[in-house]
This record gives sequence, structure tokens and C-alpha cells, in this order.
Amino acid sequence: MKAIREHDRVVLTTDVPQAKLAAGDVGTVVHVYDRGQAFEVEFVTLNGETCALTTLERRQVRPAHERELSHARQMA
Repeated sequence: MKAIREHDRVVLTTDVPQAKLAAGDVGTVVHVYDRGQAFEVEFVTLNGETCALTTLERRQVRPAHERELSHARQMA
């Protein structure tokens, strides 16, 4: 399993309803906890507005891959 580091893009693997986030949303790691057991991840709109800053467990995210496409959706 690839290590996730600060400033890496990650993809949610689960919905996070309390933060209005859905599986597949892409965020940026801003802090790594416990050697990669959890992460502080920032999610921004396409105009750069922060819409969520949340702590996620390793099982809730995966590294974004170079050949993946982003997908836009309207915030709830």
C-alpha cells in the first residue's frame, strides 16, 4: 500500500455525510497523524473555496492516481 503524505491528493472511499462529502470526492492531505493512520484533509470547490476540512481514517481514503479524471458535483 502506497504511503500517503502531506500535500498528496486523496480520494474518499466512503461518504462523510456530516461534512457533506461523497465517496469519490478528491481532497488534499494537510496533516498526517500517527504515521499514516489518519489524515487531516481539505476539500475545495473549483473556485478554491474550502468546503470541508476534516480528519479521516486511513480506510476512508486512497491515493489519487495519475490517470484518473476528476468529476464535478454540486455541493449539497
